[in-house]
Amino acid sequence: MNTFGHLLRVTTFGESHGPAIGCVLDGCPPGIAIAPEDFVADLKRRATGNSRHVSQRREADEVEILSGVYEGVTTGTPIALLIRNTDQRSKDYSAIAAQFRPGHADYSYWQKYGIRDPRGGGRSSARETTMRVAAAVIAKKWLAQRGVTVRACVAQIGDIVPANGGPQAHDWAAVEDNPFFWPCAAQVPALETYMDALRKSGDSVGARVLAVAEGVPPGWGEPIYGKLDGELAAAMMSINAVKGVEIGDGFASVMQKGSTHRDQMAPEGFLSNHAGGILGGISTGQQISVSVAFKPTSSLRLPVDGLDVDGNVVEIVTTGRHDPCVGLRAPPICEAMLALVLMDQALRHRAQCGDVGEVGPRVPGTKSTSDIKR
Repeated sequence: MNTFGHLLRVTTFGESHGPAIGCVLDGCPPGIAIAPEDFVADLKRRATGNSRHVSQRREADEVEILSGVYEGVTTGTPIALLIRNTDQRSKDYSAIAAQFRPGHADYSYWQKYGIRDPRGGGRSSARETTMRVAAAVIAKKWLAQRGVTVRACVAQIGDIVPANGGPQAHDWAAVEDNPFFWPCAAQVPALETYMDALRKSGDSVGARVLAVAEGVPPGWGEPIYGKLDGELAAAMMSINAVKGVEIGDGFASVMQKGSTHRDQMAPEGFLSNHAGGILGGISTGQQISVSVAFKPTSSLRLPVDGLDVDGNVVEIVTTGRHDPCVGLRAPPICEAMLALVLMDQALRHRAQCGDVGEVGPRVPGTKSTSDIKR
Protein backbone atom coordinates (compact mmCIF):
# COMPACT_ATOMS: atom_id res chain seq x y z
CA MET A 1 0.00 0.00 0.00
CA ASN A 2 2.51 2.54 -1.18
CA THR A 3 0.11 4.00 -3.76
CA PHE A 4 -2.76 6.44 -3.27
CA GLY A 5 -5.23 8.15 -5.55
CA HIS A 6 -7.69 6.93 -8.19
CA LEU A 7 -7.27 8.67 -11.55
CA LEU A 8 -4.16 10.47 -10.33
CA ARG A 9 -2.08 7.76 -8.67
CA VAL A 10 1.09 8.41 -6.68
CA THR A 11 3.48 5.62 -5.69
CA THR A 12 6.47 6.43 -3.49
CA PHE A 13 9.48 4.24 -2.77
CA GLY A 14 12.78 4.30 -0.91
CA GLU A 15 14.08 4.49 2.64
CA SER A 16 15.57 7.23 4.77
CA HIS A 17 19.14 5.92 4.47
CA GLY A 18 18.88 3.98 1.22
CA PRO A 19 20.59 5.12 -1.98
CA ALA A 20 17.59 7.10 -3.20
CA ILE A 21 13.91 7.93 -2.76
CA GLY A 22 11.43 8.36 -5.58
CA CYS A 23 7.89 8.39 -6.85
CA VAL A 24 5.81 7.55 -9.90
CA LEU A 25 2.92 9.86 -10.76
CA ASP A 26 0.47 8.07 -13.06
CA GLY A 27 -2.63 9.54 -14.69
CA CYS A 28 -1.25 13.07 -14.96
CA PRO A 29 -2.70 14.94 -17.97
CA PRO A 30 -0.34 15.87 -20.82
CA GLY A 31 0.86 19.34 -21.62
CA ILE A 32 1.93 20.58 -18.17
CA ALA A 33 5.24 22.46 -18.36
CA ILE A 34 7.68 21.01 -15.84
CA ALA A 35 11.46 21.19 -15.31
CA PRO A 36 13.84 20.12 -12.52
CA GLU A 37 14.12 23.70 -11.23
CA ASP A 38 10.34 23.81 -10.60
CA PHE A 39 10.81 21.48 -7.63
CA VAL A 40 13.47 23.54 -5.83
CA ALA A 41 11.31 25.99 -3.87
CA ASP A 42 8.88 23.52 -2.28
CA LEU A 43 11.54 20.92 -1.55
CA LYS A 44 13.63 23.59 0.17
CA ARG A 45 10.61 24.60 2.27
CA ARG A 46 10.21 20.98 3.46
CA ALA A 47 13.93 20.25 3.88
CA THR A 48 15.86 19.70 7.06
CA GLY A 49 18.77 21.95 8.00
CA ASN A 50 17.01 25.22 7.17
CA SER A 51 17.23 26.51 10.76
CA ARG A 52 18.59 25.46 14.13
CA HIS A 53 15.09 24.41 15.15
CA VAL A 54 14.92 21.34 12.88
CA SER A 55 17.04 18.29 12.12
CA GLN A 56 20.46 19.24 10.76
CA ARG A 57 20.51 16.55 8.08
CA ARG A 58 21.34 18.38 4.83
CA GLU A 59 20.20 16.75 1.62
CA ALA A 60 20.64 18.29 -1.82
CA ASP A 61 17.14 17.10 -2.86
CA GLU A 62 17.93 17.42 -6.56
CA VAL A 63 15.11 15.93 -8.64
CA GLU A 64 15.87 13.71 -11.62
CA ILE A 65 12.96 13.37 -14.06
CA LEU A 66 13.27 9.85 -15.44
CA SER A 67 10.14 9.60 -17.58
CA GLY A 68 6.83 11.17 -18.54
CA VAL A 69 8.26 14.53 -19.66
CA TYR A 70 9.38 15.37 -23.19
CA GLU A 71 10.68 18.72 -24.35
CA GLY A 72 9.64 20.28 -21.05
CA VAL A 73 6.01 19.12 -20.88
CA THR A 74 4.23 16.10 -19.46
CA THR A 75 3.27 13.48 -22.02
CA GLY A 76 0.43 11.73 -20.21
CA THR A 77 2.59 8.69 -19.45
CA PRO A 78 3.88 7.83 -15.95
CA ILE A 79 6.17 10.49 -14.50
CA ALA A 80 9.06 9.01 -12.53
CA LEU A 81 11.00 11.28 -10.16
CA LEU A 82 14.14 10.34 -8.26
CA ILE A 83 16.16 12.03 -5.50
CA ARG A 84 19.50 10.60 -4.38
CA ASN A 85 20.21 10.48 -0.64
CA THR A 86 23.51 12.24 -0.05
CA ASP A 87 23.75 12.87 3.72
CA GLN A 88 23.01 9.58 5.45
CA ARG A 89 24.65 8.78 8.80
CA SER A 90 23.51 5.22 9.39
CA LYS A 91 26.05 4.72 12.18
CA ASP A 92 23.88 6.96 14.38
CA TYR A 93 21.39 4.08 14.57
CA SER A 94 23.69 1.10 15.15
CA ALA A 95 23.06 1.15 18.91
CA ILE A 96 19.28 0.82 18.51
CA ALA A 97 19.20 -1.77 15.71
CA ALA A 98 18.01 -4.40 18.20
CA GLN A 99 15.90 -2.07 20.35
CA PHE A 100 12.36 -0.72 20.08
CA ARG A 101 12.29 3.05 20.47
CA PRO A 102 9.18 4.23 22.37
CA GLY A 103 6.69 6.07 20.17
CA HIS A 104 8.26 4.82 16.92
CA ALA A 105 7.20 2.29 14.29
CA ASP A 106 10.10 -0.03 15.24
CA TYR A 107 7.91 -2.46 17.16
CA SER A 108 4.94 -2.50 14.79
CA TYR A 109 7.12 -2.96 11.66
CA TRP A 110 9.01 -5.78 13.38
CA GLN A 111 5.76 -7.50 14.38
CA LYS A 112 4.34 -7.17 10.85
CA TYR A 113 7.37 -8.08 8.74
CA GLY A 114 9.73 -9.86 11.12
CA ILE A 115 12.45 -7.48 9.93
CA ARG A 116 12.98 -3.72 9.93
CA ASP A 117 15.42 -1.15 8.62
CA PRO A 118 16.67 0.70 11.72
CA ARG A 119 18.57 3.36 9.78
CA GLY A 120 16.64 6.55 10.43
CA GLY A 121 13.39 4.60 10.64
CA GLY A 122 13.72 3.24 7.10
CA ARG A 123 10.41 3.51 5.27
CA SER A 124 8.65 5.04 8.29
CA SER A 125 10.92 8.10 8.20
CA ALA A 126 9.60 11.53 7.28
CA ARG A 127 12.20 11.43 4.52
CA GLU A 128 9.54 9.60 2.48
CA THR A 129 7.36 12.72 2.44
CA THR A 130 9.90 14.46 0.21
CA MET A 131 8.45 12.64 -2.78
CA ARG A 132 4.89 13.63 -1.91
CA VAL A 133 6.00 17.26 -1.99
CA ALA A 134 7.75 16.67 -5.32
CA ALA A 135 4.67 15.03 -6.87
CA ALA A 136 2.49 17.88 -5.62
CA VAL A 137 4.58 20.47 -7.44
CA ILE A 138 2.95 19.14 -10.60
CA ALA A 139 -0.50 18.99 -8.99
CA LYS A 140 -0.20 22.59 -7.78
CA LYS A 141 0.68 23.73 -11.29
CA TRP A 142 -2.35 22.00 -12.74
CA LEU A 143 -4.65 23.38 -10.04
CA ALA A 144 -3.25 26.91 -10.42
CA GLN A 145 -4.20 26.87 -14.09
CA ARG A 146 -7.77 26.40 -12.85
CA GLY A 147 -7.62 29.17 -10.27
CA VAL A 148 -7.04 26.91 -7.26
CA THR A 149 -4.33 27.79 -4.72
CA VAL A 150 -3.14 25.73 -1.76
CA ARG A 151 -1.20 26.97 1.27
CA ALA A 152 -0.53 26.02 4.88
CA CYS A 153 0.86 27.37 8.14
CA VAL A 154 1.66 26.20 11.65
CA ALA A 155 -1.33 27.27 13.73
CA GLN A 156 -0.25 25.94 17.14
CA ILE A 157 2.98 24.82 18.84
CA GLY A 158 2.35 23.19 22.20
CA ASP A 159 -0.05 25.57 23.94
CA ILE A 160 1.05 28.59 21.88
CA VAL A 161 -1.44 29.92 19.32
CA PRO A 162 -1.20 32.94 16.99
CA ALA A 163 -1.70 36.17 18.92
CA ASN A 164 -3.52 37.81 16.02
CA GLY A 165 -6.48 35.45 16.32
CA GLY A 166 -7.99 32.54 14.42
CA PRO A 167 -7.59 31.48 10.79
CA GLN A 168 -9.42 34.48 9.36
CA ALA A 169 -6.89 36.81 11.01
CA HIS A 170 -3.74 34.90 10.00
CA ASP A 171 -1.07 36.98 8.29
CA TRP A 172 -0.22 34.74 5.35
CA ALA A 173 2.46 37.16 4.19
CA ALA A 174 4.42 36.41 7.37
CA VAL A 175 4.28 32.63 7.02
CA GLU A 176 7.16 32.26 4.55
CA ASP A 177 9.39 34.79 6.34
CA ASN A 178 10.15 32.80 9.50
CA PRO A 179 11.41 29.28 10.28
CA PHE A 180 8.12 28.27 11.94
CA PHE A 181 5.66 28.92 9.07
CA TRP A 182 4.00 31.07 11.73
CA PRO A 183 1.18 33.50 10.76
CA CYS A 184 1.98 36.20 13.35
CA ALA A 185 5.33 37.93 12.88
CA ALA A 186 5.27 39.61 16.30
CA GLN A 187 5.52 36.22 18.05
CA VAL A 188 8.53 34.89 16.16
CA PRO A 189 11.19 36.11 18.68
CA ALA A 190 9.27 34.44 21.53
CA LEU A 191 9.02 31.22 19.52
CA GLU A 192 12.79 31.32 18.91
CA THR A 193 13.36 31.49 22.67
CA TYR A 194 10.81 28.75 23.34
CA MET A 195 12.30 26.35 20.78
CA ASP A 196 15.88 27.03 21.91
CA ALA A 197 14.95 26.11 25.49
CA LEU A 198 13.06 23.02 24.32
CA ARG A 199 15.98 21.79 22.22
CA LYS A 200 18.44 22.31 25.08
CA SER A 201 16.19 20.35 27.42
CA GLY A 202 16.28 17.36 25.07
CA ASP A 203 12.50 17.18 24.89
CA SER A 204 10.00 17.79 22.09
CA VAL A 205 6.51 19.20 21.52
CA GLY A 206 3.57 18.71 19.17
CA ALA A 207 2.05 21.12 16.66
CA ARG A 208 -1.06 21.81 14.60
CA VAL A 209 -0.91 22.69 10.91
CA LEU A 210 -3.69 24.46 9.03
CA ALA A 211 -3.95 23.80 5.28
CA VAL A 212 -6.42 25.71 3.10
CA ALA A 213 -7.44 25.70 -0.55
CA GLU A 214 -8.96 28.72 -2.28
CA GLY A 215 -10.78 28.78 -5.59
CA VAL A 216 -12.06 25.19 -5.47
CA PRO A 217 -15.32 25.15 -7.46
CA PRO A 218 -18.46 23.51 -6.09
CA GLY A 219 -18.94 19.88 -7.07
CA TRP A 220 -15.60 18.16 -6.42
CA GLY A 221 -15.95 15.03 -4.31
CA GLU A 222 -18.15 11.94 -4.14
CA PRO A 223 -21.32 11.40 -2.13
CA ILE A 224 -20.44 8.33 -0.03
CA TYR A 225 -17.17 6.37 -0.14
CA GLY A 226 -15.14 8.91 -2.07
CA LYS A 227 -16.08 11.90 0.07
CA LEU A 228 -13.66 14.79 -0.38
CA ASP A 229 -13.33 15.27 3.37
CA GLY A 230 -12.93 11.53 3.94
CA GLU A 231 -10.11 11.28 1.43
CA LEU A 232 -8.46 14.40 2.82
CA ALA A 233 -8.58 12.90 6.31
CA ALA A 234 -7.03 9.65 5.08
CA ALA A 235 -4.35 11.52 3.13
CA MET A 236 -3.36 13.66 6.11
CA MET A 237 -3.38 10.68 8.46
CA SER A 238 -0.92 8.92 6.14
CA ILE A 239 1.73 11.55 7.03
CA ASN A 240 4.23 10.49 9.68
CA ALA A 241 3.42 11.60 13.25
CA VAL A 242 -0.15 12.74 12.46
CA LYS A 243 -2.64 11.82 15.17
CA GLY A 244 -5.67 13.92 14.32
CA VAL A 245 -7.43 15.67 11.42
CA GLU A 246 -10.26 18.21 11.48
CA ILE A 247 -12.29 19.57 8.58
CA GLY A 248 -13.62 23.07 9.21
CA ASP A 249 -14.50 23.52 12.88
CA GLY A 250 -13.85 19.83 13.51
CA PHE A 251 -14.09 18.87 17.18
CA ALA A 252 -15.14 22.39 18.13
CA SER A 253 -18.46 21.46 16.51
CA VAL A 254 -19.20 19.34 19.58
CA MET A 255 -19.70 22.49 21.65
CA GLN A 256 -21.70 24.38 19.03
CA LYS A 257 -25.44 24.62 18.67
CA GLY A 258 -26.93 23.64 15.34
CA SER A 259 -28.18 27.18 14.92
CA THR A 260 -24.54 28.32 15.04
CA HIS A 261 -22.87 25.55 13.06
CA ARG A 262 -25.17 25.51 10.03
CA ASP A 263 -23.75 27.61 7.23
CA GLN A 264 -26.60 29.82 6.08
CA MET A 265 -26.82 30.66 2.37
CA ALA A 266 -27.87 34.01 0.95
CA PRO A 267 -27.86 35.56 -2.53
CA GLU A 268 -24.49 37.15 -1.76
CA GLY A 269 -22.98 33.82 -0.66
CA PHE A 270 -22.48 31.64 2.41
CA LEU A 271 -22.58 33.60 5.67
CA SER A 272 -20.16 31.28 7.49
CA ASN A 273 -17.91 28.28 6.83
CA HIS A 274 -18.06 26.00 9.84
CA ALA A 275 -18.16 22.98 7.49
CA GLY A 276 -14.76 23.80 6.02
CA GLY A 277 -15.99 24.10 2.45
CA ILE A 278 -17.39 20.57 2.16
CA LEU A 279 -20.99 19.36 2.52
CA GLY A 280 -22.02 15.76 1.96
CA GLY A 281 -18.49 14.95 0.86
CA ILE A 282 -18.64 17.49 -2.00
CA SER A 283 -17.03 20.92 -2.23
CA THR A 284 -19.30 23.95 -1.84
CA GLY A 285 -17.08 26.53 -3.54
CA GLN A 286 -15.94 27.98 -0.22
CA GLN A 287 -12.44 27.84 1.25
CA ILE A 288 -11.52 24.26 2.15
CA SER A 289 -9.79 24.13 5.54
CA VAL A 290 -8.05 21.16 7.13
CA SER A 291 -6.32 21.14 10.53
CA VAL A 292 -3.71 18.43 11.19
CA ALA A 293 -2.34 17.47 14.63
CA PHE A 294 1.28 16.28 14.85
CA LYS A 295 2.48 14.41 17.91
CA PRO A 296 5.70 15.33 19.74
CA THR A 297 8.87 13.83 18.28
CA SER A 298 9.66 10.47 19.90
CA SER A 299 13.39 10.59 19.07
CA LEU A 300 14.79 12.00 22.32
CA ARG A 301 18.24 11.99 23.91
CA LEU A 302 16.52 11.72 27.31
CA PRO A 303 17.07 8.11 28.50
CA VAL A 304 14.07 5.84 28.98
CA ASP A 305 13.60 2.16 29.78
CA GLY A 306 12.41 0.04 26.88
CA LEU A 307 12.70 -3.42 25.35
CA ASP A 308 15.04 -5.06 22.91
CA VAL A 309 14.08 -7.72 20.35
CA ASP A 310 14.69 -10.45 22.93
CA GLY A 311 12.31 -8.90 25.45
CA ASN A 312 15.02 -7.60 27.78
CA VAL A 313 14.63 -4.26 29.55
CA VAL A 314 17.27 -1.84 28.24
CA GLU A 315 17.98 1.85 28.52
CA ILE A 316 17.22 3.61 25.24
CA VAL A 317 18.81 6.88 24.18
CA THR A 318 18.16 8.06 20.64
CA THR A 319 21.14 9.74 19.00
CA GLY A 320 21.33 11.32 15.56
CA ARG A 321 19.74 14.42 14.03
CA HIS A 322 16.11 14.95 14.96
CA ASP A 323 13.41 17.61 15.08
CA PRO A 324 12.27 18.95 18.47
CA CYS A 325 8.94 19.65 16.72
CA VAL A 326 8.18 17.70 13.55
CA GLY A 327 5.24 20.00 12.83
CA LEU A 328 7.63 22.83 11.92
CA ARG A 329 8.42 21.16 8.59
CA ALA A 330 4.92 19.87 7.96
CA PRO A 331 3.10 22.73 6.13
CA PRO A 332 4.59 21.88 2.69
CA ILE A 333 3.68 18.23 3.27
CA CYS A 334 0.08 19.04 4.22
CA GLU A 335 -0.13 21.34 1.19
CA ALA A 336 1.10 18.48 -0.96
CA MET A 337 -1.51 16.01 0.23
CA LEU A 338 -4.28 18.60 -0.11
CA ALA A 339 -3.19 19.41 -3.68
CA LEU A 340 -2.88 15.77 -4.74
CA VAL A 341 -6.31 14.85 -3.37
CA LEU A 342 -7.92 17.90 -5.00
CA MET A 343 -6.39 17.15 -8.41
CA ASP A 344 -7.48 13.52 -8.21
CA GLN A 345 -11.01 14.56 -7.25
CA ALA A 346 -11.10 17.15 -10.04
CA LEU A 347 -10.10 14.54 -12.63
CA ARG A 348 -12.73 12.11 -11.31
CA HIS A 349 -15.37 14.84 -11.41
CA ARG A 350 -14.48 15.68 -14.99
CA ALA A 351 -14.53 11.99 -15.96
CA GLN A 352 -18.06 11.51 -14.61
CA CYS A 353 -19.69 14.88 -15.16
CA GLY A 354 -17.67 16.59 -17.89
CA ASP A 355 -18.19 20.31 -17.51
CA VAL A 356 -21.40 19.84 -15.53
CA GLY A 357 -20.96 21.12 -11.98
CA GLU A 358 -17.96 23.34 -12.71
CA VAL A 359 -20.49 26.13 -13.19
CA GLY A 360 -23.22 24.47 -11.16
CA PRO A 361 -27.01 24.39 -11.39
CA ARG A 362 -29.06 27.34 -10.37
CA VAL A 363 -30.36 27.38 -6.82
CA PRO A 364 -34.00 28.49 -6.69
CA GLY A 365 -34.27 32.11 -5.62
CA THR A 366 -30.52 32.78 -5.90
CA LYS A 367 -27.87 33.45 -8.46
CA SER A 368 -26.20 30.44 -10.09
CA THR A 369 -23.75 28.75 -7.74
CA SER A 370 -20.91 29.94 -9.95
CA ASP A 371 -21.83 33.49 -8.90
CA ILE A 372 -22.07 32.76 -5.17
CA LYS A 373 -19.05 34.22 -3.40
CA ARG A 374 -16.63 31.72 -2.01
